[in-house]
Amino acid sequence: MDKNSGEAYDFHHLEHVKEQSKSRKTLWITLILTLFFTVVEIVGGLLSNSLALLSDSAHMVSDVVALGLSMAAIYLSTRQPNAKYTFGYLRFEIIASFLNGLALCVIAAGIFYEGIRRFIHPEPLEFGLMITIASIGFVVNLVLTIVLSRSHHEEENLNIQSALWHFIGDLLSSAGVILAAIIIYFTDWLFMDPLISMIIGGIIFTGGAKILRESTRILMESVPEKFDLEEIRKELGKVEGVEDVHEMHLWAVSTDHYSLTAHMFIREDIQPFCIILAANEMLKEKYGITHSTLQMEHATIHPHGEYGKQFLLHREERRN
Repeated sequence: MDKNSGEAYDFHHLEHVKEQSKSRKTLWITLILTLFFTVVEIVGGLLSNSLALLSDSAHMVSDVVALGLSMAAIYLSTRQPNAKYTFGYLRFEIIASFLNGLALCVIAAGIFYEGIRRFIHPEPLEFGLMITIASIGFVVNLVLTIVLSRSHHEEENLNIQSALWHFIGDLLSSAGVILAAIIIYFTDWLFMDPLISMIIGGIIFTGGAKILRESTRILMESVPEKFDLEEIRKELGKVEGVEDVHEMHLWAVSTDHYSLTAHMFIREDIQPFCIILAANEMLKEKYGITHSTLQMEHATIHPHGEYGKQFLLHREERRN
């Protein structure tokens, strides 16, 4: 019986789960530190009346939400597949990344809007508090960026990548706030506060758009960028006994879990099981694809309409 759905389920030979102890530990540390500093920065931003600081605190709020989603994705990815979710819960990692990327873009738009408003109506700032909070934020964000960067190198995870972009944005935000505070202190150019915040917004938007694009590709089940579908089709065609490869699909369930399906016309004089074994071995050794479904067909029995008729015609021409 499947403990999640209460239904009998014949589990697949491959477990669609993702154990990421390093990522989980990293996100817990990051979440606790981020939550603490977010409160500090919101209070500091309100007291100092700095848009650059407030824009950074708004981004920090999104970090807390993003990290929460990432934590949920990592815990769900460890759950076993069941009769309803036969691929397990790996796809939630991508959904969380999509929401994180969308949040980054929305926050950037809000920063642009407020920046334009403050260009038109400049507001006074509390320099001392502004630069103090920004300096603390710079140190915190630098530490968290390094921690997340190391974790991302050890365990590939789109959620860690999206969190890393959040904190790169935060690091630049803190640096920008410090720069704005120093310039304003020596020149009284109040427009530097919204100007720096809008530059920060542009960087945040760039990172969000990148995460949004990558997660959308996976959700749309496009061929992962690391693979050349035509090249793989040709390699399958080189397997002894394979005459044609068609109805081929390759997609990512999660960032490093790939699935492939294909139909193949094969010669009648070769055992299909031998072809499947050789094809699967090639996919695993050459491309790292371990989850494939290959359907063996004879064109005279499974012609696939006009496609099969043309295949049989060309095959007959080659034989003659």
